Amino acid sequence: MDLTPYVDALRHELTEVTGQGTDESRALADRLVPPLQSATRLTLLAALTAATEEINQKLEADTVDVQLRGRDLEFLVAPTPAKVAPDDATGLGGVATEGDITPSSEPLPPAPEGECNAVSRVTFRLPPHLKSRVEGAAGRNRLSVNAWLLRAVAAAVEQDESLRAREHGKRVNLRFTGWVR
Repeated sequence: MDLTPYVDALRHELTEVTGQGTDESRALADRLVPPLQSATRLTLLAALTAATEEINQKLEADTVDVQLRGRDLEFLVAPTPAKVAPDDATGLGGVATEGDITPSSEPLPPAPEGECNAVSRVTFRLPPHLKSRVEGAAGRNRLSVNAWLLRAVAAAVEQDESLRAREHGKRVNLRFTGWVR
C-alpha cells in the first residue's frame, strides 16, 4: 500500500492553511513539513496495525498482519496453524524429515538463574526468499518473526544437545565380546 498520496494530501492541506497566514507561518510550515512526512507514515502504520489486531480478534480463520517495506505498507494474510498442510511441520513449506527443527508452540524453558532479564542482540541476515518463508511461518503460528526465530533456535539447540548426548552414549556402550581369529 503506497502511503505517498495520503502523506501528500496532508502536506497539501498544511501548505494551504499556512499559505493564508503570514510569512512567518509559511516559513514555519516549510520547516515542519519534511519531519511530518515520516511522522505521518509512522502514525498511519500504527493505526493500520491496530486495525489489523482488531480484525484478527474478529476473524476465526486467517490472520492479517501489516509490515513496513521501505516506505510502503504491505498486508499479509496467513492461514491459522490448523489450516497449514500436515506435511508442513516445519512451517517453511517443506516436508519435515527426521532431524528437522520445528519450533515448539510451548513456552520457552526458563532462563538460568541471574539471567532472567538478560537479552543479547544478534544481527541475523537472511536471503529474501528465506525471509519471506520465515515471515509466513511466524504468521501461521501467530508469532512475531523474532519470537518464531527464538523458538527455532531454542529447538535447534535442544535437538543438538540431545543428539550429542545420544552419540556420547553410543560410544560408551560400544563393546564387543567373543573370540577373534
